[in-house]
Amino acid sequence: MGTYCLAVDIGASSGRMIAGTIIAGKLELTEVHRFENKIIQKGQHSCWDTDRLFQEIKTGIMKCKKQDIQPQSIGIDTWAVDFVLLDGNDNLLTDCVSYRDPRTDGMMEKVFEIFSKERLYLETGIQFQKFNTIYQLYSLQQNCPEVLKKAESFLLIPEYFNFLLAGVKASEYTNASSTQLVNAFTKKWDDSLMDVLSIKKEMFHEIKMPKTVLGPLRKELAAEFGMDIKVILPATHDTGSAVISAPVQEDAIYISSGTWSLIGVENPFPICVTKALDYNFTNEGGMDHQFRFLKNIMGLWMIQEVKRNYQDEFTFAELACLAQEELPFQAMVDVNDDRFLKPVNMIEEIQDYCRETGQTIPLTPGEVARCVFDSLAVSYKEAVEQIEHIFEKEFSQINVIGGGCQNEKLNQLIANVTGKDVYAGPVEATAIGNLAVQLMALGEVKDIKEVRKIIYQSFEVKKYQPENGQIPIMQRSAVK
Repeated sequence: MGTYCLAVDIGASSGRMIAGTIIAGKLELTEVHRFENKIIQKGQHSCWDTDRLFQEIKTGIMKCKKQDIQPQSIGIDTWAVDFVLLDGNDNLLTDCVSYRDPRTDGMMEKVFEIFSKERLYLETGIQFQKFNTIYQLYSLQQNCPEVLKKAESFLLIPEYFNFLLAGVKASEYTNASSTQLVNAFTKKWDDSLMDVLSIKKEMFHEIKMPKTVLGPLRKELAAEFGMDIKVILPATHDTGSAVISAPVQEDAIYISSGTWSLIGVENPFPICVTKALDYNFTNEGGMDHQFRFLKNIMGLWMIQEVKRNYQDEFTFAELACLAQEELPFQAMVDVNDDRFLKPVNMIEEIQDYCRETGQTIPLTPGEVARCVFDSLAVSYKEAVEQIEHIFEKEFSQINVIGGGCQNEKLNQLIANVTGKDVYAGPVEATAIGNLAVQLMALGEVKDIKEVRKIIYQSFEVKKYQPENGQIPIMQRSAVK
């Protein structure tokens, strides 16, 4: 038996714990535990249930023991931007408020009055999303300044769970970069920015790179589990981990497809130029000091909500099949419009958008699903064209990774719309990238080049080519 590592991968709708080991040159995965994640209401705010999530992590570790798996290490990744604050006694000062909570409404504009949008992008290279950590903290500073005064520790979600496991407080680079509080060039917290915004810089911990070994489990946890495990920093930003596992790298654009769609390329330096700012691209930290030059697109969140609004009467596969039966490009929406971030009813919001923009209103489940998939595909096409404009070159292929790569009809639609070959896989991209970093830290594999070779040999990657007779696409300007 090889060396087992345990990846904890928590997304905005579900979590999974997957053990991995290299056997005969291939990465073998064992799903240990899977659980639901959802936003709960606490007082006036929409929050994540961090207590329950940590219990799920403990449950997964105990399941390893029952399955006779002895992990040598554990690494945690989650979505970005959300955080907790601890006081001097390490007690929680705040619930973990979700990025979908409206507390940041109007905060981005207030920050721009103090620190210009152009300068903020020049220094941090991060795209402007109203829920970025910087605006969440500024909201606290404006509305609950007494909380910030008491805060001694700022921890993003995976960092908080690492602290609960190992008793060590540390920030991790790929996730820290997403806060819009890290200087893109120094790769350190931007103290001058925090000073201008009156954000308490003393509560931020030193930024560590992926592959950092934080230490063993707390003694009481090691005793509870009956095993000792090293806590290692993967790329704790889930997209950072996912991109590590993208096996098709040469001349390729990646799409990390899940609740959010992240579309971009790897680059050795940040691109903080006017074109990138105008297109709202971000320069998030990546493995080995690389940058993930990408754009956030609303992603499969919309179809997840559509499915929920139909009382889960249809599976995702059934919605995709129903969509395929409808005429394409009859109605489209701007998937990045804030109105789709947390609507009361996604179906009605889509229909209202189409009504307001003079389009055919999708009524049936198939028509609604078709509208979502067509809109996603067109948003991908626009992002691809913007990337090619910035890099002044054409990319010949797209690698779709993550859970969304299982949607064969969407993969084919992406190929048709972009005119590029699409490679779909691996599915568990984020967990695989998480495991890969742990294996590198333990010396089981040499570097990311070797990791990607192993991943390509280990998991199915399916190719989709553009089909002839593609139907012309409506111009986005027609639906705005």
